[in-house]
Amino acid sequence: MLYTQFGKLKVSRFILGGNPFAGFSHQGAEKDKEMVKYFTCAKIKKTLAEAEKLGINAFVGRADNHIIRMLQEYWNEGGKIQWFAQTCPEHGSPEYSVRRAIDCGAKACHIHGGTMDYFYAQKKLDEAIKAVKLIRDAGLAASVAGHRPHVFRWAKENLDLDYYMCSYYDPSPRDNRPQHVPEAEENFREEDRKAMVELIAEIPKPVVHYKILACGRHNPAEAFAYAAKHMRDFDAVCVGIYTGDLPSMLADDVRLLEKSIADVKNKGRKK
Repeated sequence: MLYTQFGKLKVSRFILGGNPFAGFSHQGAEKDKEMVKYFTCAKIKKTLAEAEKLGINAFVGRADNHIIRMLQEYWNEGGKIQWFAQTCPEHGSPEYSVRRAIDCGAKACHIHGGTMDYFYAQKKLDEAIKAVKLIRDAGLAASVAGHRPHVFRWAKENLDLDYYMCSYYDPSPRDNRPQHVPEAEENFREEDRKAMVELIAEIPKPVVHYKILACGRHNPAEAFAYAAKHMRDFDAVCVGIYTGDLPSMLADDVRLLEKSIADVKNKGRKK
């Protein structure tokens, strides 16, 4: 496994995403329900253990009761994976989620992407400044997520961050509501992916590239090759997996990332 550095944290360049564990498939309400039924606490812990065996040392998960309880069990049983907490818009102010992350063992915390899109649209970005200060004052690595380049251009000028969580796609507008709506129509446009990787090149800090597979819509080999082409040596990817569809998915994805990064480096050497 390849590693990078976010502030003081050593971080695997493959970060395990937690959306499937919470039933956020971005493939419709029925798939959401299927994931919730499948991912019992025991199955999630088994997935985290597999991730650690593959060299993955970071997990992005919501600061909600379900994830917190599962992580406490996993750590009590000997697990070591680092929790990168994500704020939960249904809890209201990001500060509530940040305090839960601080109290429950997170090593890093970021403001939810839909929340940042919403704050930008509603001119409430002072809320983001307050939440990031709370994260930094507690000694956690700080970040924000988002789906639109202008959010990160603002963040680069106004926030003190250790890393950035940049989505390749903006599937559904969050201007009037930060929460994901399962029934909402979602669009994964190539122009969004292109705009985001162009933006990433402007950011001097590490970036976590996420939604690189368009939530299961892309061929994995193409998706990881594209991400590797646009990642800097200090960047990482965050990918959620659903072993209900393919038991070997996590190992397959790690292999594809490592191969894709190696292919980019080898191509550069041949020039």
